[in-house]
Amino acid sequence: MRSKMLAVAIATGLGVTSFATVAAPAQTHKHHVRVVRTSTATEIAELKAQLAALQQKVDQLQNQSTTQEQVQQQTAQQVQQVQAQQQAQAQQIAAAPSADLQKKVDNIEKFVNNTKIGGKMYFDFSNIDQKNSDTGKTNNTGFGFDIKRFYLGVDHKFNDTWSANLTTDIGYSSSTGATNLFVKKAYVQGKFDKAFILRVGSADMPWIPFVENWYGFRYVENTITDRLHFANSADWGAHALGTAGAFNYAVSVVNGNGYKNPGRSKGMDVEARIGFEPVKGLMVALGGYDGNRGKETQNTSTQHTASRGDLMVAYHSSLFRAGVEYFNAKDWNNVTTVSSDKAHGYSLWASVPLNDEWAVFGRYDNAKLSQTLNPQNKDVYYNLGLQYKVTKGFDLAAVWKHDTSNSEVSTPVPAHVQKLKTNEIGVFGQVAF
Repeated sequence: MRSKMLAVAIATGLGVTSFATVAAPAQTHKHHVRVVRTSTATEIAELKAQLAALQQKVDQLQNQSTTQEQVQQQTAQQVQQVQAQQQAQAQQIAAAPSADLQKKVDNIEKFVNNTKIGGKMYFDFSNIDQKNSDTGKTNNTGFGFDIKRFYLGVDHKFNDTWSANLTTDIGYSSSTGATNLFVKKAYVQGKFDKAFILRVGSADMPWIPFVENWYGFRYVENTITDRLHFANSADWGAHALGTAGAFNYAVSVVNGNGYKNPGRSKGMDVEARIGFEPVKGLMVALGGYDGNRGKETQNTSTQHTASRGDLMVAYHSSLFRAGVEYFNAKDWNNVTTVSSDKAHGYSLWASVPLNDEWAVFGRYDNAKLSQTLNPQNKDVYYNLGLQYKVTKGFDLAAVWKHDTSNSEVSTPVPAHVQKLKTNEIGVFGQVAF
């Protein structure tokens, strides 16, 4: 636009100048009129030619200006495209770490949601008075704080079918000053149906944990077969369990030495249980064990097969809890000896809640430990206590325990029955989380 205006101004200036030049001679020399007219026509022609040339230059300038504007527009568009690409790249670069971080956060959240960590601790502070009929008071007499058991477990769920569990067992005794750490449970589980769950590894055995659940006061004392060492609470092997309506079952094929000793043996032992709950809260269960208890190795032969039969009838409601457990064992401690032996015993328990916080409980055990070889070997145990529920997962109980264990001994001469009496009074507790 400015180029066009410049051309018009120049053209106008040239026209005025030429007109002045032509007009002056015409006024001064009138007698040369014809010559002047000829000269003027020539000059006008030249001016037209100049104007035409100038117009051409103006058109060229206009074309150049239009081309430059197009170039500028194209350049501006390219710049905008480059800027948009750079901005998009910058957003992608900025979003990449954020996406990776979110993925990591999602993975952590998924792991946490599918993993449960729990624990349970049994402890007591008590005074023990233990007396041997032959030698007097033993070194177990006195005050002490014990952490009988501390279980720490991790359970991880891979999907709706597969999961895994690891539970450690820590026990400390003030009488020996020793702390032991064991892997109690370490298994992979496949839950194919509530009627069929398979565990491979060290897991709960069918009998002891089942009875503990109905008994309800494991932190005060373990059940009779566990207390007298006629059963294992966990062992290494394959375990199947499930429920179907009013029935439940569990079968374990195991090494036989218990979870503390996963040694090899020539054969595997079998423990099984079947339970029936005809009405809610009432359970009738039968169980049994058969095997060499891991004693038969490549270089050690066994003389007998250990076996055990079990029965439990228990009831649990908001009003009270009561139950009875019975066992009958054969050659449990005589797998490698020539002589054969039997043992049997029973346990009665009951508890009554006074309110939401307080409950009274008691238990009585009676067992003959060697019916054939040493009929005098007996054990009588009972306890009485008052429980206080501090909060969910935290219970305390004031307890009195008594145990009398008779055993036939040959020394000092003559052979006689030796009695070991133990009285314990103290505070027992459990913490579960």
